[in-house]
Amino acid sequence: MNIFKYEMKMYGKSIIIWSLSMIGLIVMYMLFFSAFAADAALMDKILENYPPELLKAFGMDGSLSLSTVLGYFSFVFVFVQLCVAIQSSNYGFHLLSVEESELTADFLMSKPVSRTKIFMSKFFAAFTSLTITNFFIWLGSFGAIMLFTDGAEYNGEYLIKLLLTTFLFQLFFLSVGMFISMCVKKVRSVLSYSMALSFGLYILNSLRSIIGGEILGLISPFYHFEPATILASGEYDFMLVGINVGIIVISIIGSYILYLKRNIHSV
Repeated sequence: MNIFKYEMKMYGKSIIIWSLSMIGLIVMYMLFFSAFAADAALMDKILENYPPELLKAFGMDGSLSLSTVLGYFSFVFVFVQLCVAIQSSNYGFHLLSVEESELTADFLMSKPVSRTKIFMSKFFAAFTSLTITNFFIWLGSFGAIMLFTDGAEYNGEYLIKLLLTTFLFQLFFLSVGMFISMCVKKVRSVLSYSMALSFGLYILNSLRSIIGGEILGLISPFYHFEPATILASGEYDFMLVGINVGIIVISIIGSYILYLKRNIHSV
């Protein structure tokens, strides 16, 4: 039984829906860029009237103007990150708990295959699915910028650096979702858990932006890879990247150990 192929087949519809949704989101927002750029001074003046705390909560810290390609895209990409978080969390919570929730563990465990192989096959199927979605995020980002910015100049290297963070962003929510699913007795609603994790960490970073201080954001990838910061400087905060990678590694190893020891409920 090829578990990887089976899992990829199960993810097929989800990959298409998420990929098209994210491309649609990027295109929808980028359609309005010309209107923002045409009245740059007016837009900047309007934004000056908004509370700084509110702007920071949406990733607009004033380092980039919305009238520039990268400034506007930094605002758009916050919503892309939120979608990425929900998709990745969804896969993470579903990955190892689906047999228990659907009471099909007996069938899987009766096959001549080790739990290690099951874990690895499922993990790499989810990772491959997210990689495909990541490809379409890149395609949608560069395509929308090329089509809807009227040839406005921007730093392509900075944009690539931001898009590269999507890989770790996806792995973070996939691995943490997987780990939490192994820590709880039963995941009754994958969507509820994934929404709670995604919005919870987003709100945590928003609170950090509003009240200040880094501690609140240390466990949030929304802080590790803030679009406005990366697009303004073209640099990563390697301490935060290290924390992100550390959480990913611990979550994957922890999930694996707990899965091997777990008393999986069946019929």
